Amino acid sequence: MASPSNSASTQAKKIKLESADGVPFEVEEPVAMEMETVKLYFAGNEDAIEDTVMPLPNVLAEQMPAILDFYRKHLEFRKRYPLPPTEEVKAFDDAFLENKSNNQLKELIKAANYLNSKELLDFLTNAAANRIKNKSVEYVRAFFGVENDFTPKEEAKIRAENRWAFEGLDED
Repeated sequence: MASPSNSASTQAKKIKLESADGVPFEVEEPVAMEMETVKLYFAGNEDAIEDTVMPLPNVLAEQMPAILDFYRKHLEFRKRYPLPPTEEVKAFDDAFLENKSNNQLKELIKAANYLNSKELLDFLTNAAANRIKNKSVEYVRAFFGVENDFTPKEEAKIRAENRWAFEGLDED
């Protein structure tokens, strides 16, 4: 029978994170360490993990559950499958994006970028690219919040010179 001290040491450490809007999150160490920013914050000071609250000034509480869910599930997949992606991984990823608005997707990209979470950032930027693929200039401008700085005459000239780029676009 394990002693109380042994069972406590076998439990996964929790890392305390605090979102930009002041919401605390206790995250399993393996999940938190998927985020390079968190890993670097605690590098060389692993003893401080359980006593320190790491602020995340560029991540809102609204984004954290999705980010944590993504990494929990992907860690599970990596443990179960030697070579993801499998159909199960693809199904999870599709469901993960299913109800995300363009604005939510962009906010998650900003959070993943701040957290230096390569796997999540690659996944989200690919999703954004898929959403704007074969769309009109107006759609892409609206998606990214870019104001048109061409005069109508300049834009007409560019469209005439590059007609091929405006053919066969999907409906917005």
